[in-house]
Amino acid sequence: MTISVSYPNPVLTARALVIALLYLVLASGASVANDRLQVTTETGTYDYTVELALTNGERAVGLMHRQWMAPDAGMLFRFDTVQPVSMWMRNTLIPLDMIFIRPDGTVANVHRNAEPLSERIIRSAEPVLFVLELNAGDADRMGLKPGDRIAHPIIKAQ
Repeated sequence: MTISVSYPNPVLTARALVIALLYLVLASGASVANDRLQVTTETGTYDYTVELALTNGERAVGLMHRQWMAPDAGMLFRFDTVQPVSMWMRNTLIPLDMIFIRPDGTVANVHRNAEPLSERIIRSAEPVLFVLELNAGDADRMGLKPGDRIAHPIIKAQ
């Protein structure tokens, strides 16, 4: 009796793994590219690396299911039009500061220390085009308040 054992082609296996990883990243909801963003307050300028949430799918997932975020990281949400924005923390495991931003890059309002896993609605104080989510405590550390500036290539400063 002869037993034949076949081994998978390592090139094909590696290619399948790369495709599967790309699918997971794209399906996770966040844009793959990371971009630099600056927050300017009376106390200084602070640099962050942000993921972009530009589509309905990306915005719907946001930072859900993440157990940790680097200290200088965040997520920048861009909406299709200037509008009142409502957010929540459903399936979000880490506390966040939410910064609601006008089209010109100025801060409209800040919601500090949003409670993880909460379905409580968090609203912008006025119509906005962007929301920046950072680790809870960052807004206080920077002294962030309405009127401060957020700079990023997709935000058109006036």
